Amino acid sequence: MTVITDSDITAASYDELVERVLGGGFGPDPGTQRIAVAFTTRQTVRHAGRSGGYRNEVLSLRLAQAVGSCAVEPGGLPDSAVDDCVGADIARLLEHELLPVRVAALDAYLMHVLPHSPAAGARPCQLPAGSSLEKSRARAEAVVDLLDATPGRTVLVVGVVNSLLEALRARGLAYLPCDLKGGITEWGEPVRTDALSELERCDAVLASGMTLGNGSFESLREHALRHGKPLVMFAQTGSAVLPRLIGAGVSAVCSEPYPFFWLDGGPGTIHRYGGSERSGAAL
Repeated sequence: MTVITDSDITAASYDELVERVLGGGFGPDPGTQRIAVAFTTRQTVRHAGRSGGYRNEVLSLRLAQAVGSCAVEPGGLPDSAVDDCVGADIARLLEHELLPVRVAALDAYLMHVLPHSPAAGARPCQLPAGSSLEKSRARAEAVVDLLDATPGRTVLVVGVVNSLLEALRARGLAYLPCDLKGGITEWGEPVRTDALSELERCDAVLASGMTLGNGSFESLREHALRHGKPLVMFAQTGSAVLPRLIGAGVSAVCSEPYPFFWLDGGPGTIHRYGGSERSGAAL
């Protein structure tokens, strides 16, 4: 019987993870694994009772039963990218010129060989059926429960989701909201656009998996590792990628594979890795 250990399914950095996949370190040769379906999902949302809204665009690639995804800025992905992916093998896509394509391909491969399961370290968490806002709040609670931080501490939030800010406020945590789109939060707070410049001001980091696709993730990971700060990722992008980096700066991940909570009003499942889950440990 083969026993899978943490070292078998984790890596020290994103680049090392890619290298190990290309070398067959996680399973079948990625050059033999071809994408059957490539598609984008676009949505605009304004939850009932909220003053503002947002837009999402996500590239998704299907490999066998698995779907890997990477969010992009709306309008930022050329139509040709989807055509490039269909029928292409994972090894080729891991060298694609567009970072979101490379991330989605890596996510699809890892979702295929290491699907979310207890054997891979996942703890399933059920999201109840409900409105878009109810499901957003339920997911936010599941994410913030992974964060070890006592009231009064400051959390850098990279990728502003008002439900997450609401959950942090309920716990008495201060936060620094950052998002490339800028703007203001539901409570009128300015959203900063340069997350990396705010790192020295925070005690912990709560970041979207979208940082994988825009190239800012590694700086966050290295800072958290160097300074011993908790880094909790909420991941629709790279939901199968980020759990493989726990222990290398990432302390916990809330993984949400496709289809995402905002696509369906019925019950759903997300998967949590690492973290405290209100264990009582304090930052």
